[in-house]
Amino acid sequence: MVNCSGLGSRELVEDSAVSPVRGQVLQVQAPWLKHFIRDGSGLTYIYPGASHATLGGTRQKGDWNLSPDAETSRDIFSRCCTLEPSLHRACSMKERVGLRPDRPSVRLQKEVLARDGWRLPIVHHYGHGSRGISVHWGSALEAVRLVNECVQALRTPALTSKL
Repeated sequence: MVNCSGLGSRELVEDSAVSPVRGQVLQVQAPWLKHFIRDGSGLTYIYPGASHATLGGTRQKGDWNLSPDAETSRDIFSRCCTLEPSLHRACSMKERVGLRPDRPSVRLQKEVLARDGWRLPIVHHYGHGSRGISVHWGSALEAVRLVNECVQALRTPALTSKL
């Protein structure tokens, strides 16, 4: 089993170290944009897509609010227009808010849960926060390696003493 429950891990596995990082972005129609643009801190960015460009953003630790904030949207738009002035002519602006699961360190480990004589291997894989976009490949490969170890352990009969 793999636990990728993110913020749900607070209750599912009683991990109080997991907390939200609120992210707010804007989606705009700007089909002329073809290149990613990002400031040095990574907080202000423009990611063009097939149907819209995503302008961002925020990193608000501990904030559970899923409602868009108009002042934050104005700030994001202003910062992005500083990076790319042609955005002033963008249209169809939509606000989006999401919560990223964050921890002091990513939880990427095996655990064996034992209950009523049953042993269930589990791989925990969550808590990337806003770092997920940069570490997802390596993190996913490590999770697969751990899952393969669990599968191998289930296939290998345990040695038992006959004394």
